[in-house]
Amino acid sequence: MEDEKNKVKTLISLEDFKALIGIDDRDDKTARFCLVTASLSIEQYCKRKFLRKQYFETIQIINNYLVLPLKEYPVSEILLVSAFSGERYTQENGRIIEPEFYRPMVGNGYNEEMIFELLLSSSVRPYEYSFVNVTYIAGYERGSVPEDLSAACLELSSWNFNRYKGKRIGMSGNIKGAGVQGEHFELSMPENVKVLIEPYRRKTI
Repeated sequence: MEDEKNKVKTLISLEDFKALIGIDDRDDKTARFCLVTASLSIEQYCKRKFLRKQYFETIQIINNYLVLPLKEYPVSEILLVSAFSGERYTQENGRIIEPEFYRPMVGNGYNEEMIFELLLSSSVRPYEYSFVNVTYIAGYERGSVPEDLSAACLELSSWNFNRYKGKRIGMSGNIKGAGVQGEHFELSMPENVKVLIEPYRRKTI
């Protein structure tokens, strides 16, 4: 989703958020801030972007390997693939690879989130090239964000909104005992939100 007024992409729209938690236009500024903060926090925790956008990636060809991993996913469209020899690309040392000589494929993923890869045809002769530039579209279409991701954004945005309105962001309850009493800091992301987004977290080695 995108907040059209501020051109900020969020996992759920401002209007949906307001309708779901029952607030009106007087709280637009606060609600928008909580939505943006929640969306960015979820992406940061998951170490990836979620909404559809264009990417440009340079991939080194190693040992003439024909399968090239793409960092962002799910991939919806490959726009341009070019192969180059040497350490940098120029018109002289590169060639555009036509679509009939490559295809996107599903690699070894997890849950419904598969890591997409680009499979080059052997006729490309990868031993002649050092790296490949790929321009592609990845991420979820507007309105097709998985329900658990949308739910996580709603939960986290609501959590922040309630604390902001009470001027208690990041604070909860009282500490009693050991001669200490007062506010204590709460986790920056509730555990129920982490459970919802864990399947979408980028797995790194």
